[in-house]
Amino acid sequence: MNIMVYNKKKLLKKGFTMFLVALSVCAGLLVCLLIFLLIQSPGKPDQYIDKNGKPLVGSISEKTFATIGGVKQGMIIRSKNLNNPILLYIHGGPAFPNYFLIDKYKPDLEDYFTVCYWEQRGGGLSYSPEVPIESMNFSQLASDVIDVTNYLRNRFDKDKVYLIAHSGGTPFAIMAVANAPDLFYAYIGVAQITNQAESEKLAYRYMLEQYTKSADLSAIDKLNKYPVLDSVNYIVPFFKSLTRDELMHNLGIGTMRNMRSVFKGVFIPVWMCKAYTLREKVNIWISKFSFIKRTKLVDELFLTDIPSKVPKLEVPVYFISGKYDLTVNHDLSKEYLNRLQAPIKGFYSFNESAHSPIFEEPEKFKKILSIDVLNADICLADKE
Repeated sequence: MNIMVYNKKKLLKKGFTMFLVALSVCAGLLVCLLIFLLIQSPGKPDQYIDKNGKPLVGSISEKTFATIGGVKQGMIIRSKNLNNPILLYIHGGPAFPNYFLIDKYKPDLEDYFTVCYWEQRGGGLSYSPEVPIESMNFSQLASDVIDVTNYLRNRFDKDKVYLIAHSGGTPFAIMAVANAPDLFYAYIGVAQITNQAESEKLAYRYMLEQYTKSADLSAIDKLNKYPVLDSVNYIVPFFKSLTRDELMHNLGIGTMRNMRSVFKGVFIPVWMCKAYTLREKVNIWISKFSFIKRTKLVDELFLTDIPSKVPKLEVPVYFISGKYDLTVNHDLSKEYLNRLQAPIKGFYSFNESAHSPIFEEPEKFKKILSIDVLNADICLADKE
């Protein structure tokens, strides 16, 4: 009996020792991870340097903050030459900035523009729990666009700016241009939203059709949890679900044509981007998964018909869309441009892209901006 008790105590002691070792290893790994993340998070965008390794004369690369619409909001401003025209970049989301992808894929818009990557109220650099929830609406965001535009005009002594918006940023960006056309040289809509409720229905039907053809019972079962997409009550839960993103990316109709893993393609790049501090990176995720869910922006998105709200613009208009984009339907964007009244307008299909042509085909994207947009031309646009 004494031997059994002794052996039992010995096993317990050994088990406890192994537990402490495992706990120590985990703690060590967490400390190493934290140190790595801190090293990767100096909170400053890369500077432009000349061939001698010195700061490039006439360039700028900074993170700054300004009071926009009564709220402190952040932006990253970069340019190789401050004499270049200003390009205000409106990210999508909503409230989910994508400068970390700009940093990763380097589309080099700064070759031709002084680019302001503004992070909208409630998101990323502009996240704060003190931002009034009721202020998160298209009208206020459109007003913020105009305020940021005037901030840039005054700071850099420019008459007008070019405005480019992506996906979830396009509804209120195009409203801002309609409201204050004298402030803008041109409007560039990338994955231009039109009627997002209809876009979601088309995407859902396409996915159900494709997964039925491949007999993917697991995917079909996930889709069947959202059986009817004929009202906002069904569409919004589907839109917010992880199922939507997962199944879209598996078919190459999501963020990028070749992006199959949101973890590798989006989550990791956020933590690797050196332009943000560690706290700012945490705020990016807080704003995406927490703050935005408390607003009614998504409901407003599905209740707003953009072509009816903005039937006319008084500036040149350029719509850029990936052929495989079903996150924001390519064909609906093209139909909108055909109806939209504008002095100059061009539609550009990217045949190797899904939702993010700027990252998937950056050379073609930059060529359109440098040849067509800057010269108020449409020579590179799709031919009917």
